[in-house]
Amino acid sequence: MTPSGPVALDLVRHAESEGNLADLRAQEARAARLELAMRDADVELSETGLRQAKALGQWFAGLPAERRPGVVMASPYRRARQTAEAAVDGGGLGVPILLDERLRERELGVFDGLTGLGVRERYPEESARRARLGKFYYRPPGGESWCDVALRVRSLLGGLGGYGEARVLLVTHQAVIMNFRYVLEGLTEEALLAEDAGPPLANCSLTRYVRGPSGEFTLQAYNDVSTVASMSEKVTAEPAVEEPDAVPS
Repeated sequence: MTPSGPVALDLVRHAESEGNLADLRAQEARAARLELAMRDADVELSETGLRQAKALGQWFAGLPAERRPGVVMASPYRRARQTAEAAVDGGGLGVPILLDERLRERELGVFDGLTGLGVRERYPEESARRARLGKFYYRPPGGESWCDVALRVRSLLGGLGGYGEARVLLVTHQAVIMNFRYVLEGLTEEALLAEDAGPPLANCSLTRYVRGPSGEFTLQAYNDVSTVASMSEKVTAEPAVEEPDAVPS
């Protein structure tokens, strides 16, 4: 019997946010904390991010109708919602945006708003514990580990069968997309962290999985920036830092 469920999953990281810019400024200044007045869930897109999000919609509009998403789900965080709205409006998708908290950014607990330097200065014992446990299993006080995020991903994937043979667009965050790779590709902890040590996911980049005849999803594209570059918009991504998961994105 032919497996049912989405024929493709398009995972898109949100466009450049004011938080990304605050992170960059903090790293350059060797500051302990990002200068942000609002909570992470309320961080909006930057001016560049707004243009990137519009370019994403135009990119979808340029696809044949049968290759455009029929279901759109997004993290409830504002920067992801804004990106999804641009994709739906500019791409002429004509579908509602379903907000799902399982797509939200990884919770950093007491580390929220701190740079890696800030974590080491203010929580040296936690920094040492993280070094001992490793990035995948370490859970900051009040926050989530990467495997906690993987459980969210597994839960969401388990409910996608109800959308039939649709193409599903998921607008989310870097740590969540990396955990989709962990789950869908059956990666080990070591393989996942090796992939994560590569170039950071660009804003509005596309990671695509296509379902095979046996129901398995195969990676077709990863960190594809043509969503923005083909529309002549600036491609942006965070610079690699010593402790990237201590900084919200």
